[in-house]
Amino acid sequence: MTSIRLLLGLNLFSTLAMVGLIWFVQIVHYPMFENVGEDSFLTYIRRHQRRTTWVVAPFMLLEAFTAVGLIYQSPQGIPASWLWAGIVLVFVNWLSTAVLQVPRHSALAESGFSTKCHSALVATNWIRTIAWTVRGLLMTTIVCCRIPC
Repeated sequence: MTSIRLLLGLNLFSTLAMVGLIWFVQIVHYPMFENVGEDSFLTYIRRHQRRTTWVVAPFMLLEAFTAVGLIYQSPQGIPASWLWAGIVLVFVNWLSTAVLQVPRHSALAESGFSTKCHSALVATNWIRTIAWTVRGLLMTTIVCCRIPC
């Protein structure tokens, strides 16, 4: 397997893993925070943060490294603008995570459940949900264009 095919495959794999995860989080997981119960919420949210990091961090790191790798080893026949759009979407997801989601998770883990903070977490997570979905479509298109039938 060539390094380009490996990069494309790993990038598509990590991106689609995050697409599935982010939709699950957006539609099922985050909305259910309000049902945890006040007495156990702090324990729940702290465990959630630790465990979620172990699931999402490897995919996010793999996606970022392979996206950068694709810029340096551009697949033949794929417009550079598509690869740069992919990098921008990775950046949007990382920035949204760092600036919007992590602070809201930290606030919930510090002070307990807050309807206002929870609503903001769910609302701002749509940024990542949309960006990863677009990125998934973009990478699927790139891979389908790259691999001959």
